[in-house]
Amino acid sequence: MLGKKLKMAGAILLSLGLLLTAGCSGAKKGPDKNGVYKIKFGSTGNNEHQYTVYGKYFKQKVEELTNGKVQVEIYPNNALGNEREMAESTLMGTIEMCCVTSDGTLPSWVPETQILSIPYLFANKKEAYYVLDHTLQDYLEPKFEAKGAKHLAFAELGFRHFTNNTRPIKKASDMKGLKIRVQEAPVWFALMNDLQATATPVPFAELYTALQQGMVDGEENPIASVASSKFYEVQKYMSLDGHTYAAGSALINKQFYDSLPPEYQKAVDEAAIYARDAQRADINGKEAKMLEDMKAKGMEVDEVDIDSFKEATKDLYREPAVAKLVKPELVELVKKAIADMPKS
Repeated sequence: MLGKKLKMAGAILLSLGLLLTAGCSGAKKGPDKNGVYKIKFGSTGNNEHQYTVYGKYFKQKVEELTNGKVQVEIYPNNALGNEREMAESTLMGTIEMCCVTSDGTLPSWVPETQILSIPYLFANKKEAYYVLDHTLQDYLEPKFEAKGAKHLAFAELGFRHFTNNTRPIKKASDMKGLKIRVQEAPVWFALMNDLQATATPVPFAELYTALQQGMVDGEENPIASVASSKFYEVQKYMSLDGHTYAAGSALINKQFYDSLPPEYQKAVDEAAIYARDAQRADINGKEAKMLEDMKAKGMEVDEVDIDSFKEATKDLYREPAVAKLVKPELVELVKKAIADMPKS
């Protein structure tokens, strides 16, 4: 009798858990009484951050294309959680959409996104855009769909550069002994190890304070991120090594996307590509001025001996811990795509 009661109690708890889980999901929400579909769009950055800028362009275009029947509410400044929390919420459907760093927290679900952490893969943005839009988008999209999200587009974050408070970095050997904040992933640890620096994971939202208090000597981020986050206030040197090209992944919960009428799905797709191109042009048009402004505020900006960095990291993608996450064949696929790029 006791065993039977326990089984019944277990069944009730299981049913209650499923109901609660279903109740927490935002993916099944339909339109409101006015036929309007609402999208919560999350960004970790402030109003000037690259991902928030992407969200603004997406909002503008999708609302225009649907005559306001799809409306976007943008939540910057970690209002919907940090990158991991927002990505998980989007996959689960508790929020509809976010833009997060492709090779930041997303490898927890789609390890192949870590391809963008392989250093010195792209020589310039033209190569990066071509591979992202014509190779990696198609390669990664089904992998994201299997996890519950649709990968709409890659947004601009930019080439990542080192900053620090200790000394100018002009060649790879200058990195030795520096404590550098990185994203928490084996590829970043391997990169710091190859450069003889110490990798120190710190959440982006806590990075300014960590730099200010000297918990780390430096960090690495794109120009626009350094400028919008005002890291120049707490960092003296920037080294333009461009070790990786960082992209943001614009994700929408697949169940929510599938619930939209076909014409609104088409509008979301079109708005995502429009926002991608508009945001890239916007950020690219500001980078030179951002650098000059940071120099004017006292930051020293240095060119580097790029060959010394490439030499120090040339075998990184074959190291066991990295190859376990990013198959060397995928690296070779990207290299082939670059080699096969149209020359015009």
